Amino acid sequence: MALLLLEALGALLILVFIVWWTMFSGRNKGELKSDADAQRDAPPEKPGDPL
Repeated sequence: MALLLLEALGALLILVFIVWWTMFSGRNKGELKSDADAQRDAPPEKPGDPL
């Protein structure tokens, strides 16, 4: 019984490590913005122009 619990704990630790690794590894400055995100976040060209 103890061996089954130890094996389940090991599998859980591996799963947590994989999730942690995929969440926090990658580009140093985050994900690149797509063109749609860049256009949405950009201010309007003239203050009076409607979007």
